[in-house]
Amino acid sequence: MRFLHVSMRRGALEHLKVIAFTHKALPFELVGKLHIDPDRRQSELTRLKNAMGLIELLYLSTCNRVEFFCVSGEREISPADIIDNIDFNLSVEEKKQITESAEIHNADDTVKHIFKVSSSLDSMVIGEREIITQVRKAFEECNSYGLTGDLIRVLMRKTIETAKTIFTETGVFRKPVSVVSLAFHKLRDLNMPSESRVMMIGAGKTNRAMAKFLTKHGYENIQIFNRTFERAKELAQNTGANAHPLTELDEYTKGFDVLITCTSSETPIITENLFQKLLAGETERKVVIDLAIPGDIDQDVLADYKKIHHINIAELKQIAEKNLAERAKEIEKCEEIIDHSLMNFHDMYRQREIELAMRDIPKKVKEIKELALNEVYARELQGMNPESREVLDKIVNYLEKKYISVPMKMAKEVMLGQAQK
Repeated sequence: MRFLHVSMRRGALEHLKVIAFTHKALPFELVGKLHIDPDRRQSELTRLKNAMGLIELLYLSTCNRVEFFCVSGEREISPADIIDNIDFNLSVEEKKQITESAEIHNADDTVKHIFKVSSSLDSMVIGEREIITQVRKAFEECNSYGLTGDLIRVLMRKTIETAKTIFTETGVFRKPVSVVSLAFHKLRDLNMPSESRVMMIGAGKTNRAMAKFLTKHGYENIQIFNRTFERAKELAQNTGANAHPLTELDEYTKGFDVLITCTSSETPIITENLFQKLLAGETERKVVIDLAIPGDIDQDVLADYKKIHHINIAELKQIAEKNLAERAKEIEKCEEIIDHSLMNFHDMYRQREIELAMRDIPKKVKEIKELALNEVYARELQGMNPESREVLDKIVNYLEKKYISVPMKMAKEVMLGQAQK
């Protein structure tokens, strides 16, 4: 049993590694070049696994990170191996910058890293909820490709459990910190009905996120204006909105209840003259959300039209910074949960290693029993009367069950340090 204990502890965990390319060390455009298109993801990852002799592989790709979780075989894997074995269409200079900026974790550090990533503690914005879904989907996809195995499966199970614990037992997720989510919360606080007429100017990242919030909560009457009409159409198709070229904005006469704007213009898009046209003669109170830097709303509009509830980026950022500071106070609690989860993961995986190592025991015990009854003691058993043979069979079956269960139980007690009296 001592040999089993030592050899198990020197098992696959020592070969667990993550190679991460993230926003912390690389510009977003370079991280983006490491995303593998879904239609060639299986073939590229399978080729990498085979070329490097990996036992298991998990690929995680988000908007600001690309990570490769590997269980290596006899050969170690490096950032250069990944770049060289997957067609990312990189220049020599880009390859050099990416490989030199890679973040590498091994064994226990890998486990803690995935716990932190899935709990959003390693994200650009602490407390974002989308990451745990992205991690789970990454595992499901790689598992469907046959790239993962027992170690990553157990690791993912504990990872999701840990993220849920942090979500429910700490305050790190409770207050929104993105300006988009804060803007939408303020809009909801104003009790704007879902049938409100929403006019959206701009189809960039910020307004795409806002459009998702709106459609998710039932807002259907959305008009999107954008300088590049194709981008407006793309966003409209994804959200059920209506698309318009920005050049038609001053011709729009159907009015609005909510105006949301975020463009890259260096001068205000909504002048006083244009605003009056967009009002279409209406005098009711309007909600105006300006998420642009610099602002898209001319200050004269805000000064002259008194029935505006104005939500601006500066106000939202102040709230975001305050909420972010409150979230940061919860980090220590999160770290304690992660440390505890790491110990539990070791217990889970050692138990699984025992189960795998000892799964042949029932078969071997049955073979020994059959050999004893049918060959070694076959002649002696022929002379037994039916009653005695029945008793003997009961005894042998009882011993068989004990010889299967007792070693398993003892091994678990030794491995997990949970000896039972």
